[in-house]
Amino acid sequence: MTDLSGPAGRRPGFALHRVEAFSDAVFAFAVTLLVVSLEVPRSAQELFRTLWGFPAFGICFAFLGLIWFDHHSFFKRYPLTDLRTLVLNMVLLFVVLLYVYPMKFLFTLLVNGVLLKQSVGALNSVAETKTLMVVYGLGFLTVYAVLFLMHLHAWRQRGALGLSPSECLELAGRLRRFLINGAVALLSISLARFTSDAGSLAGWTYALLAPAQVANGAFTRSRMRRALAAGEAGLAAD
Repeated sequence: MTDLSGPAGRRPGFALHRVEAFSDAVFAFAVTLLVVSLEVPRSAQELFRTLWGFPAFGICFAFLGLIWFDHHSFFKRYPLTDLRTLVLNMVLLFVVLLYVYPMKFLFTLLVNGVLLKQSVGALNSVAETKTLMVVYGLGFLTVYAVLFLMHLHAWRQRGALGLSPSECLELAGRLRRFLINGAVALLSISLARFTSDAGSLAGWTYALLAPAQVANGAFTRSRMRRALAAGEAGLAAD
């Protein structure tokens, strides 16, 4: 049986630029779904109501940009086009499109309804609030679970990819980052599902991401510096 796997997991017929082009088109469509309004305002009041939607749009755009950056960085560093990578990539794009509407609704409600005191579609009960936080958390968890699986596959292919020790440490740091995101999402989902809190505690759980990721970044950089120093010492000894 012919082995279709080429160097670094490349497969005949699957060009990397086509994978990235299709993925970018899907991300662009997801941004389109975030747009506050597709119609030009016909009055000053409509214009003002539309402008109130831009803070929430900006937050959602930033989150979507972070996901796109992780996706772009993966294919830039690990140019894999084997079947498993392609399937995981398609799953990621599918989840991103599903994730857009819960994310847009949540941040529109948060920014416009809570911070700016504007009239938005309300949540009618505690149960609806808890369900919204669970749905958002599941989307967040799934996105980073798929990114974790993609990077785990790259880790298993690190020999074929020719990754240096420093690059392997960087990849390990990325895997830890996605695990942290997933753990925080699971904690938020659990709080929303199994506590009497209306959802605020589940929402504030995501504030744990900042210190946890800063600590992970510092740990990863420290290990990379030690690896580089050990490599330079070995060269000097030779």
